[in-house]
Amino acid sequence: MSLKHALEHLGYEPCHHMKTCFGSRQQTKWFLEAADGKTVDWNAVFNDFQAAVDWPAAAYYSELLATFPDAKVVFSYRHPEDWYQSVSATIFNVASSVPAWVRVLFPHLDRLAQMIEKTIWQHELGGKFQDREHALHFFEQRLQQVKATVPKENLLVHAAADGWEPLCAFLGVDVPSIPYPRLNESVKIKRFIRILRLLNYLPYGILLSAVILIILSQ
Repeated sequence: MSLKHALEHLGYEPCHHMKTCFGSRQQTKWFLEAADGKTVDWNAVFNDFQAAVDWPAAAYYSELLATFPDAKVVFSYRHPEDWYQSVSATIFNVASSVPAWVRVLFPHLDRLAQMIEKTIWQHELGGKFQDREHALHFFEQRLQQVKATVPKENLLVHAAADGWEPLCAFLGVDVPSIPYPRLNESVKIKRFIRILRLLNYLPYGILLSAVILIILSQ
């Protein structure tokens, strides 16, 4: 999220992000089709965007490079262990926490959960994210794959701690006078997961209330 806000502040807005899919049925539809192996018009997907960060877009970096061969690529790097702990505590639990009744009543959330499951946990990590060593290897291997794919002059490996200077030099823009964004969405995501899990019990609460009302009305 920090890189998204940094890019948007530099003028690359709007910037595509996983949150984009939460608010767009069409975006979710496109990425679910991509996860199912269907042909996707990437020009249409990103027609209204100046940049893209995070999954699901990152899962298709090679397809995007084929579509946008002159694109500059910023690999947002952090220590693999930190990355694994963060993902384990946040997005890994989102799709599995959506209650079945919510999926039925809100088809967009069902498709969104399917897209996350297929794109990240199956397509990217082969269903083995909980195998810590496998996931850490994936992270390091992805960096090497990107380095081997993207022309050196079009690639920047950047950590939030690096700040504005290397990013702005890479993009050829002026360095802002404000501090580099340091945003942490983990608290919001964890709160969202807790709400989803509590919603699993809502039908039972309604049923219990109905039974109590019936008993009291006798």
